[in-house]
Amino acid sequence: MSFFSDLDRQYIDGEWKPGSGSWDIIDFNPYDETKLASITVATADEVDQAYRAAERAQVAWADTNPYARRAVFERALRLVEEREGEISDAIVAELGGTRLKAAFELHLAKEFLREAVQLSLRPEGRIIPSPVDGKENRVYRVPVGVVGVISPFNFPFLLSIKSVAPALALGNGVVLKPHQNTPVCGGTLVAKLFEDAGLPGGLLNVVVTDIAEIGDALLTHPVPKVISFTGSDKVGQHVATVCAANFKHAILELGGNSALIVLDDADVDYAVDAAVFSRYVHSGQVCMAANRILIDRSVEAEFTEKFVAKVATLKTGDPADPTTHIGPLINNSQAEAVGSVVEQAVAAGATALLHGTTEGNLVSPSVLTDLPADSPVLHQEIFGPVALLIPFDGEEEAVRIANDTPYGLSGAVHTGDVERGVRLAKRIRTGMIHINDGTVHDEPIVPFGGEKRSGLGRLNGDAMADAFTTQQWISIQHGRSGFPF
Repeated sequence: MSFFSDLDRQYIDGEWKPGSGSWDIIDFNPYDETKLASITVATADEVDQAYRAAERAQVAWADTNPYARRAVFERALRLVEEREGEISDAIVAELGGTRLKAAFELHLAKEFLREAVQLSLRPEGRIIPSPVDGKENRVYRVPVGVVGVISPFNFPFLLSIKSVAPALALGNGVVLKPHQNTPVCGGTLVAKLFEDAGLPGGLLNVVVTDIAEIGDALLTHPVPKVISFTGSDKVGQHVATVCAANFKHAILELGGNSALIVLDDADVDYAVDAAVFSRYVHSGQVCMAANRILIDRSVEAEFTEKFVAKVATLKTGDPADPTTHIGPLINNSQAEAVGSVVEQAVAAGATALLHGTTEGNLVSPSVLTDLPADSPVLHQEIFGPVALLIPFDGEEEAVRIANDTPYGLSGAVHTGDVERGVRLAKRIRTGMIHINDGTVHDEPIVPFGGEKRSGLGRLNGDAMADAFTTQQWISIQHGRSGFPF
């Protein structure tokens, strides 16, 4: 596809050029495994070039009138709207997203660009009283300088823009490394949009590479002051460790094992709809997905029957077909891993109410129940179309099961009594939880992030300013200080 061949290079210091590494990343369509692009990897030297370019360009950008900065994001938003069709096609081709998923991702990406427009004008300073006569304390909010962004494969366009746009809007330079399975949607496409929107060269750099080539160069380089990483908790732990050792601030948006809780007074039909979407959207490759569906025993039979019946109607297949609900997983290793989880759970005593099959990267839905209490699958993130149905007796047991996980990202509670739902939700150790809704939500001005192994820090709204700016205290002595010597 010419779309991909036009974006198969590194973008460093305002120039498109091939990487100088000794091997190529091959960009495949995960559905039919056709080759989309071949990109020679960037080296550690090119990572250095990218960070140095961002460092140089950032000085003038930080001094640019924020109203002028804002205009770049207004143009970027218009370009996304104008190119929505081809971006949607790219999401379908590169990551196997369905048409519905592509529309969902694009909608959110536009919302975050709209917020970036406003964010350009958001930072405000403060004047703080002093106990010293004649002293004026000013606290300025200033850009951190350069931000490193590492984005994932599941929502690459959205989750790159989600960090890149706010960091730029707040006066920083950025170096972006997309996931090697989505180098275009998560990387070079973003660079092209901002280049066409008039962002000065050097401010945004995209390096398509891999740890096998550069090691920890993205993290240990002296220029970036903040690393924004979205991915697995295992890699996130490494990122956090390296950043701490190098005095960098890490913003980590990691995995989840979210619980959707159905109480005895819930609207069962509505809860089924919410649970099916929350578990199977984008083939289950969503950090906020409802891995575990907890059902009060009084409604277990009704819920289970309706849930299984609805899941059985989901169509697995070509993501380009608008009637497809479940497209391919991102690669063969992911598909095999999800299949293995199901087989291991069944071998250990679980019952498969639906037993999915694997064909290439297509994995059809599974629904498991009767899981032994010590089943490892209850405590892990399953990045695929597998639902775990878990009955409980009363709210105390629901809370205990929901909290029995090393993760704490999202969740949901379904009940006929909203305040009852809120009381229960406040007992769940999670960064986000929703009453009478699904578990998969992201809004541009609401703090987004997790607890425990689901991450560190928050993004969105005012949290963006906290993440990508720092505070500087400047005091002015209008009189004369007295010194003891």
